[in-house]
Amino acid sequence: MQCELCGNECSGRCKPAMVDKVKMVLCPRCIQYGEGVKEIQGSPIHVHKSLVRRSNRLKEKDVYEKMNIELISNWDDAIKDARKQKGLTREQLGFNIGEPTGTISKMEKGELRPSDKVAKKLEKELNITLFEEVKKVTPQHTSSESQGLTLADFIKKK
Repeated sequence: MQCELCGNECSGRCKPAMVDKVKMVLCPRCIQYGEGVKEIQGSPIHVHKSLVRRSNRLKEKDVYEKMNIELISNWDDAIKDARKQKGLTREQLGFNIGEPTGTISKMEKGELRPSDKVAKKLEKELNITLFEEVKKVTPQHTSSESQGLTLADFIKKK
């Protein structure tokens, strides 16, 4: 079982205590910060299960995992060139996709990155492609004894 204050494993030596009117399970080191109580509501198994659920909820998520497309590098030029090729003014393009003229101007200058929603509208209106597939890069390990990646793994040797 883990101490709810410091997170250290206390392997059965945890004791229930009140810390700022909150019932917690504390290790012997952290018990000084709380007032001891006789029993926490629920069995120790119930408390342990709730702690496990809490720790599972707090695990970090990879926000980039599901991203498989990205905006092309020259999106500002692509928007400007396509608009001119279709013979549209910034005002007309903005009206057609429901965006202010100033926003169109800033996007064409590269000062404002279009949101994915606006980029999709621009693709449809201008018949262009603004997104490309993300290529997954897998670095190659140069050292078999390494536990993880180092800066040397990313440096191209000449």
